[in-house]
Amino acid sequence: MFETRVLSGMRPTGSLHLGHYHGVLKNWARLQSEYPCLFFVADWHALTTDYGAPEAIEKNTWDMVIDWLAAGIDPQQAILFIQSQIPEHAELHLLLSMIVPVGWLERVPTYKDQQEKLTDKDLSTYGFLGYPLLQSADILMYRAKFVPVGEDQVPHVEFTREVARRFNHLYGREPGFEDKARAAVKKMGSKKARLFNELRTRFLEKGEQQALDKARAMLDEQQNLSRGDRERLYGHLEGGGKKILAEPEALLTEAPRMVGLDGQKMSKSYGNSISLREDAGSVEKKIRTMPTDPARVKRTDPGNPEKCPVWPLHQVYSDQARKQWVVAGCTSAGIGCLDCKQPVIEAVLAELAPMRKRAQAYLDDPTLVKNIVADGNEKARKLALETMRDVREAMGLSHVQ
Repeated sequence: MFETRVLSGMRPTGSLHLGHYHGVLKNWARLQSEYPCLFFVADWHALTTDYGAPEAIEKNTWDMVIDWLAAGIDPQQAILFIQSQIPEHAELHLLLSMIVPVGWLERVPTYKDQQEKLTDKDLSTYGFLGYPLLQSADILMYRAKFVPVGEDQVPHVEFTREVARRFNHLYGREPGFEDKARAAVKKMGSKKARLFNELRTRFLEKGEQQALDKARAMLDEQQNLSRGDRERLYGHLEGGGKKILAEPEALLTEAPRMVGLDGQKMSKSYGNSISLREDAGSVEKKIRTMPTDPARVKRTDPGNPEKCPVWPLHQVYSDQARKQWVVAGCTSAGIGCLDCKQPVIEAVLAELAPMRKRAQAYLDDPTLVKNIVADGNEKARKLALETMRDVREAMGLSHVQ
């Protein structure tokens, strides 16, 4: 019933840095060749904490999309769009807000966590309280199967699953559901219908996941079922009602911890980052002047890589042989700190060079980026309209055009 789509978004923070590349974009570039992917600019989400300073959102949006393209995100493989250009996101958020208890929102771990950390911002707004639900609307709109996240974001995906489950429970029980589901099974043909019913029974009575997966695969391959019948059978299969919204799964991403030039987490706000389009001279200067193990006052002093901010960069950019060379040379004072930094400089420059080249075409002709996003907006909205048609119908709003 639901295509195996991947959905992910980023707030428009402007030009991106190596932390964004290794933490998110590198993974997006891989996923786009494996699944149908949608990547979006979460500009409404930017207002949940920065509603008082909207002037930078537009520029940050285009800078960020250029960095996506520079990092290898391919608009021929993935749909790139801007959240606020798909008004259905706001409509779905509103409709879901009618059924989601306030307590669910207050339990989201990041709600209190950010209130404690962002003490300089006014977070006493509904927009901030409700942002997990807007995030759920973003995901559920495209009936995404997978949402690539780090471990700290898994609760948001689980929250979205709960929202979908509640919606389907409330609105999936159409009058005569069981009769319509049984009639839909017969449309599969007697042989497949018999197998489908056997698999359903095995899952419902014995909890066999393999039986559920096999039955789902049968539905995916079935060509002669209407959209409504497919939704009914997916719900019927699991003993529930019509499945209108898909429950997404968290796709845990393994990414190296990208530290900044001072050993802290890389962040523009810390002034310790290297941007994806930074010129070679600036990159080289930043790395050459990085602090090192304080024990190495003189060139002849031995050091400890574990206490040096350069070492985490070797973890990302160096192979095992290079890392062994660093450990041996540093601990024996056989190499100096600049010797240690040089391979990192070369690796970072080699990584950034093709990004700067790809970005230049879009900087020279901004209409290229605008056209890519306009095309993505159109494709995304087509999918959004399909979902909202089903949601409105389920909630008695099919008269809404």
